Amino acid sequence: MLSREADLVELVDEHGTVTGSATVLDAHESPGLLHRAFSVFLRDPSGRVLLQQRAAAKTRFPLRWGNTCCGHPRPGEEPTIAAGKRLAEELGVEPVPFTEVGVYVYFAEDPVTGRVEREYDHVLLGDVPAGLEFRPDPAEVARLRWITVEDLLRDVRVAPESYAPWLGGVTERLASHLLAAPEGPGGR
Repeated sequence: MLSREADLVELVDEHGTVTGSATVLDAHESPGLLHRAFSVFLRDPSGRVLLQQRAAAKTRFPLRWGNTCCGHPRPGEEPTIAAGKRLAEELGVEPVPFTEVGVYVYFAEDPVTGRVEREYDHVLLGDVPAGLEFRPDPAEVARLRWITVEDLLRDVRVAPESYAPWLGGVTERLASHLLAAPEGPGGR
């Protein structure tokens, strides 16, 4: 895995307005700098979403379960474009069309690594066909599993220590979107 710590991220204010840039490393050092990020959910035709267990080598929240993939757009890059690239890098699949289902702004400290997350997180949903074959990069992803949104919300409440701290918030944004637009694949 190539280190992304020197890559630039886009700093933003609480409304998502660009205020500058910083390295990934600097943005994630305590107390953290608010920066743009994305969280992707891939959904199969039955309405389940794909989770990944973050690899042990991750610098923030290793071995915790998270959404399908996540990352940071470079300054000026659209979150959907950056998300498509990360899907290919982490899971070995081609980019898919995304719908932005909300934004989740949060702060979290990793007690294991000492790093922090202070992110303005664009929550993205992409639909994939049944049986899509994934080729996860073991430096990024320990395991994959499919789950319903309802079961995921329940599991995060029951055992939050097993999940990345942003997962509950981004899943709530997804659930709200699905309630408002149930006509999509696997809709209610």
